[in-house]
Amino acid sequence: MLIEYPEYLKHRQWMTYALELAKAAGNVGEVPVGAVIVNSTGNIIAEGENRKERDKDPTAHAEIIAIRTASQKLQSWRLHECTLYVTLEPCPMCAGAIVQSRLGMLVYGVDDTKTGAIRSVINIPDSAASNHRLKVLGGILESACREHLQAWFATRRLQKATDRGQTVQ
Repeated sequence: MLIEYPEYLKHRQWMTYALELAKAAGNVGEVPVGAVIVNSTGNIIAEGENRKERDKDPTAHAEIIAIRTASQKLQSWRLHECTLYVTLEPCPMCAGAIVQSRLGMLVYGVDDTKTGAIRSVINIPDSAASNHRLKVLGGILESACREHLQAWFATRRLQKATDRGQTVQ
């Protein structure tokens, strides 16, 4: 997808905001994923960060939290005039929720080669099971999103090894 420079700058701005949400989640022990939903006039409708550990809820992914909040705020489950920005390619659960909410566009930072359900592992939006055609743009601030996730997981592995009394080289 070819995008114009002002459009690209807008996508970078919102992904930067989502990355800040991801950092906040990581700082409290959550997998660092952040999401923000913006309406067609460029206003924030909702935001979310992973909360699985804090809420003891397997559905508390950043995307789900943002979609729930946006739907409540707009008093509609149809978010067709909104764009979701998320730092990591959504999983199957989140991809299903994105399709069901009829989001107008999804912009994500980095592919998830383990559980990505938009383009990497499976493609829920373009599958026969999808009743909504979703515009998707991946790779916005890809390096920054990848580096943040990799650093967070490296720190977590190091901490676990230290807790077990192992030395890490």
